[in-house]
Order: sequence, then structure tokens, then C-alpha cells
Amino acid sequence: MEKLRESVVAGKVSDAVERVKELLKEGKDPDAMMNDAMIPAMDVVGDLFQKGEVYLPEMLMAAKAMKAGMELLKPGMVEKGSRSIGTAVVGTVSGDMHDIGKNLLTMALEGAGFEVVDLGIDVPPEKFVEAVKTHNPQVVGLSALLTTTMIGMKDTIEAVLEAGVRDTVKVMIGGAPVTQEFADEIGADFYGPDSTSGKDFARKCVTA
Repeated sequence: MEKLRESVVAGKVSDAVERVKELLKEGKDPDAMMNDAMIPAMDVVGDLFQKGEVYLPEMLMAAKAMKAGMELLKPGMVEKGSRSIGTAVVGTVSGDMHDIGKNLLTMALEGAGFEVVDLGIDVPPEKFVEAVKTHNPQVVGLSALLTTTMIGMKDTIEAVLEAGVRDTVKVMIGGAPVTQEFADEIGADFYGPDSTSGKDFARKCVTA
């Protein structure tokens, strides 16, 4: 397990895949591999990223290593009836075509054990509302990289409120121009400066 954790932290995709294969051959439980090695590995990377000890490329490689390993674990987890810890809906708001921040959040949430519904980029408010009604997530993550598209966050929160489902979900927002002040202004539940803080908030939402 320790070698698997180290491979993910180091972003060594092929090593992570080989280690997962070896552990599966040894009869190791897929849930144990995820919970005891892969999720803790991404927690380590997230902490290092927040401290400025690793940077975006390293974080992306670690996420890639974890994703590759997870693909091998999924069949066994489905067969066993393993359940995610919760559901999250994420998307880049209407008018914004950037997806790096959204993708990082998606990887962080998946690494924490969430089932993630990724709506993509340029997502209109009504699509977020539809996803909330369909998937019953605990959290919704809204991303924007442009000051001109930040209004899409406000519009989305208002749409969720008007649809009568605001009380069922926590809304977190993030992106380069986004601030805590803006989050307070539009009624978001959480502002995160990076994907790790978003993941941590989402975890609190399902354990509270």
C-alpha cells in the first residue's frame, strides 16, 4: 500500500498502475486501496500544493496517476457495491470557456471519494438547476476565470433559489478573480482559493 501511495504522490502513472495490478493479484480489497493509499496520497499532494512545495504540473500528474489506478479499481468496487461518500456537481459558469480550475476540483473531489457530475464549460444556470434536481448532490462547485463571467455565479445561485432547491445543497465558488467578499455578496456557502480547500469543504458537508 505504501508503494502505491508513494507512486501517486510522485505522479508516476505507470508505477501506480503496476502497483494496483500487483495488489489486485494479491487479493487486496479495492476499497482499502482507495481509502488507505490513494485518497491519503491526494491529501498529501493537496497539502503540499497549498504550502507552495509542489506546483500545478506535479498536482496534475498525481491526479493522473490516481485516475489511472482508479480505472483498474472501479470494476471490483462496482461488483462489491462500494458507495461514494457523496455527490458533487461542478461546472464553469455561463460564458466562460476555461476548465483548468474545474478539472482540478473534479480530480480533488474524486480523489476524496465523491461521485462527480461534471457539467463542463459555459454552463447556463438552468443546467445547474437540472443537475441538482436529478442528482441530489450535497455540493455544487462553480468556477470562473474571467471577471466578466463571475455574474454567472450570481445568476446560478439565484436560479437554484428560485427553483426551490437552494436549501438542499451547498454552493462553493472559485477562480482567479473570485474573492470571499464576492462569495458573501452573492450568497455562496464557500469560497475556495484552490481545489484542496474546496475538497475539504465538500467533505465537511457530507460528514457534518
